[in-house]
Amino acid sequence: MKLAILSATMGAACAFAPTSSIGASPSLRMSENEVSEVEAPLAVVEEQEIVTPAAAPAVAALNGWVPDASLPLYGLPGATAPFGFFDPLGFSKGLQLTGAKRMREAEIMHGRVAMMATIGYLIGESTPTMTYGMNVHHTIANNQLAEIPGTILFPFFLAINITEALRASIGWVEPGLGPLFTLRESYYPGDIRFDPFGFRPKDA
Repeated sequence: MKLAILSATMGAACAFAPTSSIGASPSLRMSENEVSEVEAPLAVVEEQEIVTPAAAPAVAALNGWVPDASLPLYGLPGATAPFGFFDPLGFSKGLQLTGAKRMREAEIMHGRVAMMATIGYLIGESTPTMTYGMNVHHTIANNQLAEIPGTILFPFFLAINITEALRASIGWVEPGLGPLFTLRESYYPGDIRFDPFGFRPKDA
């Protein structure tokens, strides 16, 4: 009985005795090694330069064109040799981006109308057309419009109105939803998505 009490007392007393450093050193050394191994990569990471990615342009690219305020007319394509950027009367000076896009839209659309008018003059004066019963009418082109009957003129002007309405709905902001005569931000001047022969590059 006394031996049991003595052994129980010794066990309880040993619990409060200071531990020797020999027994604790392996685990302590192991934990120190693990901490030093973790700290080493962190130190290397801190020493590396932090590379920040290049800032994205404020305006998204449209058909490969990104507006650049440091270039004439915001860098819109069209400056070719030998003249380069040709604006002798200074129409493009002081324009904001919306104004530059609107001027380019007007330039492209008037150019397309002029090309169609040139072809119309050549065809009207030298080719059989339905206007004159598929016969060649040798009236000069300037006088032919007055000779065309209204039954042919009406569908002609109706087709022009429909195409212009479609062009306006694609490229222009609707009245009441923004300033008047403003092109959409996502619209590239002249790009009405009409390319039946696939001339447009696939990556544009």
